[in-house]
Amino acid sequence: MEAAVRAFITFLEVERRASPETIRAYHSDLRQFLAYVNQTPPAAGSALRPEDVDALMIRGYLAWLDRRREMKSSLARKLATLRSFYKFLAREERVGLNPAAEVRTPKQPQPLPRVLTKDDANALMEFPEGDSLRTVRDRAILETLYSTGARVSELVGMNQDDLNLTEGLVRLRGKGRKERIVPIGAVAVEAIREYQAALTRHPSPVTRHVPERPVFLNHRSGRLTARSVGRIGSHYSSQLAGGQISPHALRHSFATHLLDEGADLRAIQEMLGHASLATTQKYTHLATDQLLEVYDRAHPRARAEERAEEVEAKVEAKNGKA
Repeated sequence: MEAAVRAFITFLEVERRASPETIRAYHSDLRQFLAYVNQTPPAAGSALRPEDVDALMIRGYLAWLDRRREMKSSLARKLATLRSFYKFLAREERVGLNPAAEVRTPKQPQPLPRVLTKDDANALMEFPEGDSLRTVRDRAILETLYSTGARVSELVGMNQDDLNLTEGLVRLRGKGRKERIVPIGAVAVEAIREYQAALTRHPSPVTRHVPERPVFLNHRSGRLTARSVGRIGSHYSSQLAGGQISPHALRHSFATHLLDEGADLRAIQEMLGHASLATTQKYTHLATDQLLEVYDRAHPRARAEERAEEVEAKVEAKNGKA
């Protein structure tokens, strides 16, 4: 089983060219599964082989995760990892059937993603104040996420060669290493140029050789990680009235605000890099919910109960005068 996991990880790295974050997540999920089955009868204490795993064992694993109060989304992801793992083994003819394919994905709620208001998005862009290298970098990161709708993994994977600031375009590498060209706004372009100028004014005392020349660097001049971007987003968004957000909320905000301003859904799909239009359509629900909220709050005849109370109060006042 250990050898099979190593072969699968190599396949992800070499053939699929998966991102480091994806590889790390797959590896972690498989290590956890192995730790579970290696201490659970009848596999406990034996050299487990891939073909020894069956659907009943996988269901037991998911039940164990559920007892540990793991989120349904986490259970679904870990089941998907096992399905991909056994799909690879079946393709390599190491197993006959995929036992994970027989296990139903746990049902999970489908909450709408959090979206910033336009005012909050503008405020967030202003929170990194000052001209220190870190502040200038953080401002460029936030502006780029909101301007392009990039995933965090796409942002940290950006190299200098991916930027065409003169034309206002950037190349992003999405899931499955699929590339797409998206526009980047003038404010974000200016923020990136300020960051590039700051890098020349503040050379790092420690330089790590990174051949790809990443756009966003850490304090050691290496490529910034997705985890670091998450901390940056949490730090600045904590100043918002609604509290902290993840950087991914800027991607949701990007799509929703474009839709609010009349952008075509197909164009938004292309910019987000969604394979299916159905994935993009969730933003129409977001826009509708926001529209109804504004309508209910602003229209004088939107809420029947309050309108009835208002009419009743006016009648009573009139009768009192009479």
